[in-house]
Amino acid sequence: MNLADFKATKFPEVPGVYFFLGARKEILYIGKATNLRTRVRSYFASDLSEKRSRLIEKMVTEAKTVEWTKTDSVLEALILETNLIRTHRPHYNTRSKDDKSYNHLVITNEEWPRVQVVRGKDLTSQYKEGDIKYEFGPFTSGMLFKEALKIVRKLFQFYDTKVPLGQEKSKLAKGKIDFNRQIGLYPNQENAAEYKRTIRHIQLFFAGKKEKIIIELEKEMMKHAKYEEFEAASAIKKRIFALQHIQDVALIKDDSRHYRDENSMRIEAYDVSHLRGSDMVGVMVVVEGSEPAKSEYRKFKIKSLSDANDPAALREMLARRLHHSEWPLPQLIVVDGNSVQKRAAEIELRKARLVIPVVAVAKDSKHKPERLIGLKKLITSHQQSILLANAESHRFAIAFHREKRSKRLI
Repeated sequence: MNLADFKATKFPEVPGVYFFLGARKEILYIGKATNLRTRVRSYFASDLSEKRSRLIEKMVTEAKTVEWTKTDSVLEALILETNLIRTHRPHYNTRSKDDKSYNHLVITNEEWPRVQVVRGKDLTSQYKEGDIKYEFGPFTSGMLFKEALKIVRKLFQFYDTKVPLGQEKSKLAKGKIDFNRQIGLYPNQENAAEYKRTIRHIQLFFAGKKEKIIIELEKEMMKHAKYEEFEAASAIKKRIFALQHIQDVALIKDDSRHYRDENSMRIEAYDVSHLRGSDMVGVMVVVEGSEPAKSEYRKFKIKSLSDANDPAALREMLARRLHHSEWPLPQLIVVDGNSVQKRAAEIELRKARLVIPVVAVAKDSKHKPERLIGLKKLITSHQQSILLANAESHRFAIAFHREKRSKRLI
């Protein structure tokens, strides 16, 4: 398979899992992606053997087609990838890899099941037959798996103590459990039936059956609503929303560090438009591969301000944008303005624990680009794309402001 074959296929720009297939439709390799189009394109870079390996370069040469399955989040792509590799054991995923060194997720077979992270080599030494209720893995990226578990813990409260619950020998260990209950990391011990249901939901989630969990929760919510138990119904509704809108920004950040093709670099540019503070709006535009990706442009009505304050408006816009974990993260952010706007954007990125470079485009009195503020290497390599993104954001912001103002006047 080559770059021309890739360009002839319309890969979606969403999270998911991709499959390189051989001449007899056999699965050669399975991978996950924050952005399927960007990730698969990276396999056709001229320096693939340096970025990945000669083995992967050989795999791409053997492949005839690439298929994919979309997921709602990067977290679900990670889980699906792991389950499919375990089921199919593709040649290029398993070759030269020692599964015993990778992490597995274990749910113990106890009165109060615990969720544990165990190395493959320790599975048989730490657990006897019958000790394990459910087991998933191997997860090949340790750091990514740890970030994934942080997200899972926000969805489901579970015990991960080193010893079974009730067998703690020190006051310190018991105190730690009580403290974690108080801050919401561990469930309340009083409701055993609810905890068993939570463990079942964790098992379903790691089996890739999120929709089954949601169906069960919706039935439970309707039952509470029928008996006018509105507080309980509201709590379940929030849980359903969390499952449907998984915030996995940390996973996207980790994923975006690897295997990038510079020709498909994603640049997001932001601009704010208003008339002395009235009808204030903001926009995000995307330039990828040196071309505008207009289907990914976004509009924001600024909600937190009534007076002109471009840096504050930019911060609001970025904060709202970063809550959209389903949007692929950029490799570069461009803002219209000077160091003040640049710092405003960097503050929001730090709050989201993201490391994305920011370039500001400072203008002269005629609103023409005067200088670019940011990393010189990035500016030198991508100057034309930066200026294109900035010009597009300015044009799009003015058009949106005029549209909003006209509607108000009418």
